[in-house]
Amino acid sequence: MKLIITLFLTVVCVTGCTQKKRPLQGETAFQRTLNAEYKDATTSPLKDKDRKSFEGLDFFKFDSTYVVVAEFKRTPDEQEFKMRTTTDRLPVYVKYGELTFQLKGERFQLNIYQNKELIEKDGYEDHLFLPFLDETNGIESYGGGRYIDTKIPKGDSLIIDFNEAYNPYCAYNEKYSCPLVPRENYLKTRIEAGVKAFKKQR
Repeated sequence: MKLIITLFLTVVCVTGCTQKKRPLQGETAFQRTLNAEYKDATTSPLKDKDRKSFEGLDFFKFDSTYVVVAEFKRTPDEQEFKMRTTTDRLPVYVKYGELTFQLKGERFQLNIYQNKELIEKDGYEDHLFLPFLDETNGIESYGGGRYIDTKIPKGDSLIIDFNEAYNPYCAYNEKYSCPLVPRENYLKTRIEAGVKAFKKQR
C-alpha cells in the first residue's frame, strides 16, 4: 500500500512540476533557440534578476516580407578600421562587401563587415556581421540598432532575414561592450521584424 501511495505522489509531483514549467515562447526555430540561450545562466546576457523571471523575448511577428535576396558586391580593397563600441574597446573590422536589395518597393543598401579577431576562432572563419539602424529604433525596437549574423556567400547574392535581427547584449546588461552601428547602415524605413526592445525588471 505504501508503495502505491509513493508512486502516486511521485506521478502527481512530476505532473505538477511539468505543468508549472512553461515552455519558452517562440514561433520560429530562431526565436526558440534565442530564448533558450537567454534563459540558460551559462549563455544568457541577462542580469540575474531579469533572467529569473524570463519567459521569452518580445519579437515582431514573423513576416516573410522581411526575408530578402540581396545583391552581394565584394569590396576587397577596404582598409581595416577600429569600430566604435559602447565602451573604450575598439575591435578591428573590415568592410567585407555591400548588399543591395528591394524592400516593399524601395531600394536599400547596407555594408556588411568582418571581425578580424573573430574569424581566427574555429567555426567563425566565414562569419559576417550585419548591423543596422531603422525607424523602429527607440520605439518598438532597441534604440541602438540591431545585428544579424550571416556567412560569406558562395555567389553574388545573400539572403537577409530581418526576422533574425537581435539586440546587442548591452541592451540587456551595461557590462557588455557592443559595436555601435555605423551611420551608413541606417535604413530609412521601419523594419518590423526580429527582436523588439527589452523591458527590464525594476
